[in-house]
Amino acid sequence: MAEIKVPELAESITEGSIAQWVKKVGDRVEKGEFIVELETDKVNAEIISEEAGVLTQILAEEGDTVLVGQVIAVVEAGEGAAPAPAAPVEAAPAPAAPQAAPAPVAAAPVVEETTGERVIASPAARKLAREKGIDLAAVSPVDPQGRVRVQDVAAHGTAPVAASQAAPAAPKAVAAVDESRVTVEKMSRRRQTIAKRLLEVKQSTAMLTTFNEVDMTNVMALRSRKKDQFFESTGSKLGFMSFFTKAVVAALKKYPYVNAQIVGDEIHLNNFFDIGVAVSTEEGLVVPVVRDADRKNFAEIEDSIADLAKKARDKKLGLADLSGGSFTITNGGVFGSLMSTPIMNGTQAAILGMHTIKKRPVEVNGEVEIRPMMYLALSYDHRIIDGKDSVGFLKTVKELLENPEDLLLNS
Repeated sequence: MAEIKVPELAESITEGSIAQWVKKVGDRVEKGEFIVELETDKVNAEIISEEAGVLTQILAEEGDTVLVGQVIAVVEAGEGAAPAPAAPVEAAPAPAAPQAAPAPVAAAPVVEETTGERVIASPAARKLAREKGIDLAAVSPVDPQGRVRVQDVAAHGTAPVAASQAAPAAPKAVAAVDESRVTVEKMSRRRQTIAKRLLEVKQSTAMLTTFNEVDMTNVMALRSRKKDQFFESTGSKLGFMSFFTKAVVAALKKYPYVNAQIVGDEIHLNNFFDIGVAVSTEEGLVVPVVRDADRKNFAEIEDSIADLAKKARDKKLGLADLSGGSFTITNGGVFGSLMSTPIMNGTQAAILGMHTIKKRPVEVNGEVEIRPMMYLALSYDHRIIDGKDSVGFLKTVKELLENPEDLLLNS
């Protein structure tokens, strides 16, 4: 007999949700065969069977939250054909419930739930609570929805468990929904994580946005002239993202505080240039990272972005693809956005927003001309970056894009 357990995926991941069972009770499974998809707050993971046999029990249904180490299925060794165990399939749900109950207790030594109800908390908050021996039910969350964040646990310190168990009650205050008028849809784990992190950024940073506009005439002309030759020599399509990535890297070198982050009471200036590129997927926005963008040429940047975008659409991104970025570029222009104020990604100090290219009348050498213009938006943490650096950074990006030959010479 082999127990199928939720594997350890990363230090920061302590739980996930069952996204899809690809096998059902009674099915034959081979060693190493993919039997269930697990959705975490970062990536989707495929869980395999370590033994060949027949899937005899499923202990967690699709949509259930499961913890690292929890047993979610049982595979019995043997050659039994799939139809043979079909009879117990109908009866399987009855014994499954009592067997599933003790599993989370053994797999999750989290000091919490003194009220008997599960506390809504981020994985990082749970990890910190375990380390400090804090009961999450005793932590008072700042989030109006009652979610406990790592900041809440840190602020709670090592205070003893008190009668403040009413704190998690906030999520209960939900008005009854008339299902004839409203369609209720459960938020995916990834969407919950996106919401939580965006809210954390808004609450924990002094975010400000500054704007500029760039005349895309020269970039578009250069791209039009060179795209066929570029494809023939490199096998890659020449897009706008490689120009923007190159311009951003050059500007980050000139304004290093834009490539920094706050850690406690210290400012960490990053000497690497790992550029996150926001990609929209059916499950929500993800930000895979182009590593060492300063060392890549135009073709290598285009290839990296294309590969990461494909992996994102195919749900094949790994944790390594998503972690450690120092700066992010997001392109709302692909959806037609004229102007926006992007929200920073994680602990980064800034994010650059690109927008749709729109022909507008502008002044050129004392005359009015119709030019393809794009608004740029830089959202930044004012605790690290002052107006001088933010405006200077954005102006540098603008100047490089309006003179793209300089980017080619520096690549």
